[in-house]
Amino acid sequence: MTLGTPTTTQAYGEPWYWDNRYAQEAAPFDWYQKYPALAPLLHLYVPHRHHRLLVIGCGNSVFSEDMVKDGYQDIVNVDISSVVIQAMQSKYSDSQHLKYIEMDVRDMTPFQPDSFDAVIDKGTLDSILCGNNSRQNATQMLKEVWRVLKDKGVYILITYGAPVYRLGLLKESCKWSIKLHVIAKFGAEGSSEQPNLDLTNPIPLDEGGSSVEDALGKNPDVHYIYVCIKHLVFKLLKEAKQSNEEASDN
Repeated sequence: MTLGTPTTTQAYGEPWYWDNRYAQEAAPFDWYQKYPALAPLLHLYVPHRHHRLLVIGCGNSVFSEDMVKDGYQDIVNVDISSVVIQAMQSKYSDSQHLKYIEMDVRDMTPFQPDSFDAVIDKGTLDSILCGNNSRQNATQMLKEVWRVLKDKGVYILITYGAPVYRLGLLKESCKWSIKLHVIAKFGAEGSSEQPNLDLTNPIPLDEGGSSVEDALGKNPDVHYIYVCIKHLVFKLLKEAKQSNEEASDN
């Protein structure tokens, strides 16, 4: 993704911007990466094609269509833009594997808790972080993602945000188990400065994320992929520990 002017970039967090954009640009567009490039990672973390997936901020991407071609059978797509959802509902009206719903990812109450095996986010968190009240809105979105995921479900976040900018937000919002993968950006494959990357091989990730620079160097031309696994047992153990500490203090 190439960012525009500061004013335009901030608009990425606003619904009206996307309605206007999709009204003017009807051709399919994939942010950051296309499905064939990410497929090996999906196969690794979502190996069962019958699992129920949620794609947030779907836009008019063909990502989900390509997933269906790869055998995935139950994909729900949501976007805040009514313009794009209406267009996608019309386009895929005959598909039994794809559903498109207008929805704000900060409030996904139409979905019951533990509804999905995986949530895929290709640039949506980044867009929210460009808008007003960005930190609050991002945290709200991440808590909703956590809520709709099943235990041991995965949130796959594709972003331009390095660990120094994303790791703290992810850890503060929910008690994830986090793995980091990276993939070269479009056009970067032939760069002599680009490290030889294996998408399916996690990058060492310490508490602050400084280990990533050791592995990749400074300012690598990559997209970061955070695979966040929901483990309820971690959350319950932490809550029990806090409860015991509070009881001891009293």
